[in-house]
Amino acid sequence: MIINKRILGIILTIIFECTIKAFAQSLPDSTIKKIDSLFLKWNTAISPGCTVGIVRNDSLIFSKGYGMANLEYAISNEPLTLYHMASVSKQFTAFSIILLARQGKLKLDDDIHKWLPWFPDLKEKITIRNLLNHTSGIRDQWQLLAISGTRLDDVITQDQIIKILSKQQALNFKPGDKYSYSNSGFTMLAEIVKAASGQTLRQFTDSAIFKPLGMTSTHFHDDYTEIEKNRSYSYDRKDSSHFTNAVLSYSVSGATSLFTNINDMSKWVMNFYDHKVGDQKDIDLLTQKGKLNNGKELSYALGIVSDTYNGWRQYSHSGGDAGYRTHVAVFPDLKMGFIVFSNLGDFNPGEKVYAIAEFFIKDTAVKKEGVKKDQRDSAAAVLKDTLSIKKFTGNYIGEEGLPFSFDIRNNQLHYHIFNENNFLLKELKDTFSIPQAPEIKFIFGIKGKDTTVDLITPDQLFHLKKYIKDTSQTNDFLKKYTGVYYCPELNCKYGIDLKDHHLILTNSKYNDAKLTLIGKDHLMNDNWWINHLMMKRDSKNNIIGFEVNSGRIMHLKFNKIE
Repeated sequence: MIINKRILGIILTIIFECTIKAFAQSLPDSTIKKIDSLFLKWNTAISPGCTVGIVRNDSLIFSKGYGMANLEYAISNEPLTLYHMASVSKQFTAFSIILLARQGKLKLDDDIHKWLPWFPDLKEKITIRNLLNHTSGIRDQWQLLAISGTRLDDVITQDQIIKILSKQQALNFKPGDKYSYSNSGFTMLAEIVKAASGQTLRQFTDSAIFKPLGMTSTHFHDDYTEIEKNRSYSYDRKDSSHFTNAVLSYSVSGATSLFTNINDMSKWVMNFYDHKVGDQKDIDLLTQKGKLNNGKELSYALGIVSDTYNGWRQYSHSGGDAGYRTHVAVFPDLKMGFIVFSNLGDFNPGEKVYAIAEFFIKDTAVKKEGVKKDQRDSAAAVLKDTLSIKKFTGNYIGEEGLPFSFDIRNNQLHYHIFNENNFLLKELKDTFSIPQAPEIKFIFGIKGKDTTVDLITPDQLFHLKKYIKDTSQTNDFLKKYTGVYYCPELNCKYGIDLKDHHLILTNSKYNDAKLTLIGKDHLMNDNWWINHLMMKRDSKNNIIGFEVNSGRIMHLKFNKIE
């Protein structure tokens, strides 16, 4: 008897759903209740939510959906629901490059111009490896697009990104000197896959990764108009019980746009320790930490973070586009993985991944570490001597525009940046750290006439200088900043106007933004894509333009033309 394909599909779906329930029941009821309790807030018929998966050895031992995949049609989140992965996509792009290197079709230390002749010659060698571990110095595509006037909820295509990257005239820094996360690099890697293999990234990953792993519901979604069954929709929160659509219309691949579900992602997690595509050498290369030119080792490897959690090795990455939020963490020595995908913009999937992980690995990890965690509470932050620290209090800003301030409260040194503030713990003389993140340090010093602080994170270093606030500027003084400024790389203009004793940033595509003058050369505003302008002057101290030094963009020049 020939079984109709549609009927067969329904049977297979029923079998799979039953299997999912069986996997959930393989966990103790007490553990399932603990997991469920983490998602009660979202597990309603009126809220977007998430899907969750736990992998152990060769099985998906738990998978479940919470809340709604689609509010308009009251469709629930399920383990089979398709999600946009955002930056979790990057490890698949990186693995494609590794497979091509294994085939001898390219080398990680190839100059990118060998494969991408359209990228400008900026008088520096940029390697494929630089793209993979974000040390290329290439400015980030999303921010370049936003500055040029393209909203991130506009239709954005691969060709559009390539066009804007092909007109770049400078890098953020010399390749290999620093780490700076760059989505541009992974779009370029997708183009390298195409050049080296003759296939698009979607075609290559389908044949080389997804089909061999049995990831039948997974693909790089490089056409935003394409219809996909069982996909989740993307939302932002309006208030406690109302939501808005968060539009995502990307026709791009490499840095983002992977579509998958919990079941398929579990197979990729298993491949880290039970190889069906590639081998251990390939996984070792994928998870090999990057190094800067000075020899400093990064936590970022090739499209994935390689570090530890509770003493155990982990490979992880998070992602966020529009209202999608994703996080996948693999613990290879435990042969475990934890997966959380959400379709709500204010959801924190990483927090939930590690809350679930605590149910399974906390005790073992503590025994392995064999040490107790330091007490890092407010009592430990009380300073015996505040006089020696007082000279470092005040306001600081760096070339990147990070606006930190420090003050002493209750005999503790506190930091402030944007809406965040907390006390700091003293480590060594003039060195302090954040309580919840001891790896993030502030080192104060005096260099010549400047009072400085170096902010050190695991992968980055920021230099900041102290400045004195001046609130007494006259209109004549502020008028010196006004004018029309043009960027030849992006072919766009911004204006700086003076209205009611305030400097205002104007643009034909965006609402006006109030500018705050910090010192004499720094202008701040609330637009994430251009929130810090550093004024440029000639030998007579006249303003001749500004640089956008903001987030993942440095030294993007705007010339004053009026």
